[in-house]
Amino acid sequence: MNLGKLQDPTAVTAAIDEFERLGRTSFLEKYGFGKSREYMLRDPSTGKLYDSKAIVGAAYGYAFPDDGPLRAEDFSGGEATVERVLSDLGFEVVRVGQDWTQAEVEATVRAYFEMLRLESLGLVYNKSERNEQLRSELPARSKSSVELKFQNISAVLDQLALPYVRGYKPRANLQALLRQTVLQFVESHRDSLTNVMENFDERTTPGEQQFRGVLVERPKIESIQVAAKRVRLPRKLDYAAREEHNRTLGYGGEEWSMNFERARLIDGARPDLASRIDWISDRLGDGTGYDILSFETTEVARFVEVKTTNGTSTTPFIVTRNELEFSEEIEDAFCLYRVFDFGVTPRLFILRGPLSSHLELEPMDYRARLRATA
Repeated sequence: MNLGKLQDPTAVTAAIDEFERLGRTSFLEKYGFGKSREYMLRDPSTGKLYDSKAIVGAAYGYAFPDDGPLRAEDFSGGEATVERVLSDLGFEVVRVGQDWTQAEVEATVRAYFEMLRLESLGLVYNKSERNEQLRSELPARSKSSVELKFQNISAVLDQLALPYVRGYKPRANLQALLRQTVLQFVESHRDSLTNVMENFDERTTPGEQQFRGVLVERPKIESIQVAAKRVRLPRKLDYAAREEHNRTLGYGGEEWSMNFERARLIDGARPDLASRIDWISDRLGDGTGYDILSFETTEVARFVEVKTTNGTSTTPFIVTRNELEFSEEIEDAFCLYRVFDFGVTPRLFILRGPLSSHLELEPMDYRARLRATA
């Protein structure tokens, strides 16, 4: 089939419009094409990518209705055919499916950390617009591939116990180049990352004071293999330790949890028990192994330890040896309340019973004494 006959760019535009109306799957099924593996037509105004061979096949039908559209077996794709035809008509064809380059990865990491900075300041931004803006620098990358790369960056930050952008859940299958680039960025931007965490630290009051619908299931954690050795960060970049020592944040989370407990018991028709809740850590101080003495609706005691973060539900946190041992002693009467997204829309999930049955515990510190001399 002589593709050289296709010389009308409006036929290609019509095929693109139909692609948009039908969606990719229906469009490819209608014209009998598979997904492009290497060459894609790119709309420079939107950054969207289209399967180049399928577009040419449909465009041929628009240009020559008597002949009808071409099927996949009617012509070959690739640089010498489809790419040349589309380029001659003034369209941009990009090559996809190749590993991300150093420049592409660096641009993506910069864009990600800018979103994290804005989020730490509580500023509103549009993730789709940020994606589109980045793709103007990455013509060979689709919206979904950029989204996945952002999730990969979240996975690296999660491994480092650093906060990550909400909405970009950590995803495995990390490109080694990406991990290396993120580590280099963290190392070379310590001061700015410290500012980001200080911004998160300043949110010490709940974004909302409502309690119905805030209890969620514990997050499902994807197993992520770490190829490189463990990275040790300076203490001021230890997000979990910062939050543990942020007394105002901890106090705010406990107060919010007290109110949640009162609302829970009142909704459970036990206002008498709601009036008996005791904020132990506020009255007696730390060291008891829990923060709040509350109750089940059956009057059985519930011992609540509260851990609060402005980060996401998977943000690491610190538990003390005392809390760990206390949870083992009282078993199902112990409840750890993980309060997250505190400064925006507080929510929580509950871990009931011994902490060792729910958490991966990493020893961090030791109490040291001099050894006896001979």
